[in-house]
Amino acid sequence: MADQGISAECLKCSGPQYLTSFGRRSFIQVGLLSGLGLSLADLLRAGEVRPANLAGKRAEGRAKSVIQIILPGGLAHQESWDPKPEAPIEYRGPLGVVKTKIPGVVFSENLARTAQVADKITVVRSVTGRIPDHAQATYQMLTGYLPTPAIQHPAMGAVVAHEFGPKNNLPAWVGLPSVPAGAGTGYLSSKYGAFELGADPAQKNFQVRDISLPKGMTEERFDRRRSAREALEDHFRQVEQNPAELDAMGDFYQQAYKLISSAGARKAFSLDAEPDSMLKLYGEYPKRSIGKQLMLARRLVEAGVRLVTVMYNGSQGWDNHVRIKDAVSEGLPAFDHAFSGLITDLDQRGLLDTTLVTVTSEFGRTPKVNENGGRDHWARAYSQVIAGGGITRGQIYGATNATAAEPDRDPVTVENFLATVYHQLGINAEDRLLAPGGRPIDIVRDGKFVEGLCSAS
Repeated sequence: MADQGISAECLKCSGPQYLTSFGRRSFIQVGLLSGLGLSLADLLRAGEVRPANLAGKRAEGRAKSVIQIILPGGLAHQESWDPKPEAPIEYRGPLGVVKTKIPGVVFSENLARTAQVADKITVVRSVTGRIPDHAQATYQMLTGYLPTPAIQHPAMGAVVAHEFGPKNNLPAWVGLPSVPAGAGTGYLSSKYGAFELGADPAQKNFQVRDISLPKGMTEERFDRRRSAREALEDHFRQVEQNPAELDAMGDFYQQAYKLISSAGARKAFSLDAEPDSMLKLYGEYPKRSIGKQLMLARRLVEAGVRLVTVMYNGSQGWDNHVRIKDAVSEGLPAFDHAFSGLITDLDQRGLLDTTLVTVTSEFGRTPKVNENGGRDHWARAYSQVIAGGGITRGQIYGATNATAAEPDRDPVTVENFLATVYHQLGINAEDRLLAPGGRPIDIVRDGKFVEGLCSAS
């Protein structure tokens, strides 16, 4: 259960829907191209066409790309970004604190490396949500909406892919190694979904599926099959009542062809060229792949990927209803090493100014430690991190009260946090997309850009 970020104790409050992914792969598998490429039925079912954005062609903002780090399960803000060392022991918890590069600010003891790059990031300590339920809060974190049976909303990755499209023959949205439940395309076409690696870069002989020709397939033979498939598709287009579906299906193929045929794209997905010094910077931990995942995320945004989603579950997930000290102390150091390495690496390469990095969890944990040495769900106040892409450096934005139970200053809703990320990308969250039936829907309803998070220059 740890690889889902959910503890066994919490299954009773989540239900099976939390463990079911709403998303799907939007790039075809190369292995399905055999026999004239007849993955047509799958794509016809999945590749429905949706109307375009009402706002028109999008101009980039200060941020050109996003690395979206998700810590699923609900990371305790008290044991990470917002410790309360002066609170009674039952509130402050079992861990100590470390000083940061921001005068007077401390992080929890397992973020010692990140404390040394705190002058390059912003911690929002006053995020406030509404529902302490994993499935619903995750959906809101990804889309800006609470779930409803009436409609599925697109996740940020899908919106970014829709607004900007792919670049340099690379997918617009990549999941390392996958994207969480709720990270679907919603009412947008499935072609805007994430390209999920389906492999862990920390594993020996790591290789991304679907970006090279199948064994025994020559380029000449591949091109012949491509031509045959296009001829068959033309025939279907003449007899189909809705040829637009075939056009959408063709987009899947074109994206896959470009990815397969581009040496630059294949290189972006490989860590072979990374020196040992980079491995040390990001950290190498047994059974913890976050270092290589974030290193690969940096390579991908450097090469032109618009948004990379990275899931990190720690050792036991972050849904720590019991023994929170053990879970956090086992899982957070690898994140601390990798995240601080990513921020340092991006900054040294001059990429931090144009790459937005976020660290989010669907909610926080209860102010008081429970009888099992853990903390339960708490949505009323928690912390998120945002850095780069025009965000102010070295800032603690907002605050919680003495027990980390409520925002005490400058509350930031989930919708406002998302709207700020969109704003830095050049997307107005109040713009509308067309849902089925031609109904216009705000990208994020009630989401307002938080000006105080962003630098003036």
